[in-house]
Amino acid sequence: MKTLDIQQVRSFNRVVAEGIGAIDDRFLGRGRPMGESRLLWEIGPDGAEVRTLRARLGLDSGYLSRILVSLERQGLVVVEAHPDDRRVRRVCLTETGLNERAELDRRSDAVASRVLEPLSDQQRVALLTAMAEVERLLQPSFVRFSIEDPTTEDARWCFEQYFAELDKRFESGFDPSLSLSADSCELTAPAGALIVARLRDRPVGCVALKLHKRSPAELKRMWVSPAARGLGVGRRLLDEAEKHVRKSGSRVVRLETNRTLSEAIGLYRRSGYVEVDAFSTEPYAHHWFEKKLT
Repeated sequence: MKTLDIQQVRSFNRVVAEGIGAIDDRFLGRGRPMGESRLLWEIGPDGAEVRTLRARLGLDSGYLSRILVSLERQGLVVVEAHPDDRRVRRVCLTETGLNERAELDRRSDAVASRVLEPLSDQQRVALLTAMAEVERLLQPSFVRFSIEDPTTEDARWCFEQYFAELDKRFESGFDPSLSLSADSCELTAPAGALIVARLRDRPVGCVALKLHKRSPAELKRMWVSPAARGLGVGRRLLDEAEKHVRKSGSRVVRLETNRTLSEAIGLYRRSGYVEVDAFSTEPYAHHWFEKKLT
């Protein structure tokens, strides 16, 4: 990474922090730091599970607990255990908390207006366009990857979305029962793995592997949510899959794909996959690829 690039990011962060008042421990003039105010906004009028807040904001458990204790002390939230599972805690805003959240919204709107007010119409358009692009380009830094049990709700949801898209795009539709198998037992260690990509704790993509010790690994069910396309999630899923293949002891990855999936084919070729002769009887495949891992 270039030193000048790093310096530009840090300079941008400092300007934004100063502009929104993040360096003041009385954020928006309300007598509390920005972290506490942000948490009030994330909890929202409907409340939220503590573990969801922790995952969504990427907070350390101890730090989040300290913030919640502070907010409880101020009478802004209540934290209660779920009646059916006391390990699951839920936090809700009190009436005072709801009023405080509304006040924070009003003050945040005022800060935004103060940023825009000195600008000409042309400058506002330029700034808002740049902000939207920066927000989009920051999304990849929030994406996390993890090995997941293929029977979980999120894993099943990813597969359902993947199958639905194939059924829509393939000329003859798609029937999973006719395709080569990638059952849950085949995607669980040591036979295989499922890698799920999450953006702010919501699944946005997946890739599966069938492992055969030192023989070529099979890459299956590569999918990225339309909402996350263009963020490099597919390329990073491939990287994560290849890392896992290396750890398994194999040095070759194979995959097959349909000719209608032109975006995926382009990604595979850019990532070093080379088209080879058919090595499977997958009825929906038109192209077979292989990559030797260094």
